[in-house]
Amino acid sequence: MSAPDVSQLPAADFFAVEATLDPAERTKLAELRDFLAAEVAPYAGDWWNKAEFPAHILPKLAALELSTPVHRGYSHLFAGLVIAEITRVDTSLATFFLVHHDLFVESLHTFGTDDQKQRLLADASELRTTGAFALTEPLHGSDVAGGLETRARRISSTTGEADDAGDTWVLNGAKRWIGNGTFCDYMLVWARDEADGSVRGFIVDATLPGVSRSRIENKIALRTVQNADIEFRDVRIAEADRFGGISSFEDTKELLRSSRIMVAWQAVGQQLAAFDVARQYAVERQQFGRPLAHFQLIQQQLVTMLGNTVASMSMMAGIARLQEGGAAGMPQVALAKSYLSARMRETVALGRSILGGNGIVTDYRMAKIFADAEAIYTYEGSFEVNTLIVGRAITGISAIS
Repeated sequence: MSAPDVSQLPAADFFAVEATLDPAERTKLAELRDFLAAEVAPYAGDWWNKAEFPAHILPKLAALELSTPVHRGYSHLFAGLVIAEITRVDTSLATFFLVHHDLFVESLHTFGTDDQKQRLLADASELRTTGAFALTEPLHGSDVAGGLETRARRISSTTGEADDAGDTWVLNGAKRWIGNGTFCDYMLVWARDEADGSVRGFIVDATLPGVSRSRIENKIALRTVQNADIEFRDVRIAEADRFGGISSFEDTKELLRSSRIMVAWQAVGQQLAAFDVARQYAVERQQFGRPLAHFQLIQQQLVTMLGNTVASMSMMAGIARLQEGGAAGMPQVALAKSYLSARMRETVALGRSILGGNGIVTDYRMAKIFADAEAIYTYEGSFEVNTLIVGRAITGISAIS
């Protein structure tokens, strides 16, 4: 029995979410796909196996002009589909993209002073410089809002004494799991003001004296992403590099809500990838003299994968609609992140099962997709924490604190 031509079969976007984009957005998304097919897909597995970041492709990625798409006039749906499409080819590259653009660059747009924007925004948007978002700490992840231990003290640069009107800050503390942290030029560092306990944000030049960085080794997911442990020892930062628009942890929530949306879109991209790989394998792999796709249980698994993917895309299209009206609150976003994470986990597990033994080697892509799903399940709020955020919203009772 000859294998069907997969290119002639229905796409994983079974409900045609992409078709709701305007023509210019569809054209731009096609341009992104061409770039990913030529510059990323043939090499992503090797980068992942070697835990190496492909810095050489950044100029070509920048040439697509996709940094913070909404600021360029694109829709929120398009911005989400950009992350999903990059994830579909390489989850690690998508993670770099959203950390740099949706956290660091977006922070400049949202909280940067006019001077900071003038100095930093153009180079960051065009990937001439790279950024990181340094919030989580060795002992604080989900509870970092209340547990933030990194400290900042304002001083006079002339006397070195504490001074509420001083022109310098001294930063001490440690951060962990900082994406892009080993090579970034700048990082947005969150710290607690020793004077009044408020939360401050600082743009820290990664080459400043007192900053030390080390790569987190032995990861089983997102191996291409260069996560770092970072220490700050009496690092001096000019008052001009403090984010003037940030005075409490509440100010971070706007950024975290937006990045959580993009990680949920990664869960969509993971499922698109898993379905693509599993279906291709099922129609081409011969067992018992016929394609795997001939067997009812395999078809049931593929349909479940497709259903999860369609449900996930549809929910995220709903989130994008809420974003357009400024109505995507944290409970809605948390529901999307938790629900999609669970669907993604099931989808990639089914895909790995369809590939059998070949599903545990990166040669066939599925092992990489399967492993990377575990990072998405956890970061930008774990499944459990996001679930409890929704639970608090619908009951009026917090089970977290």
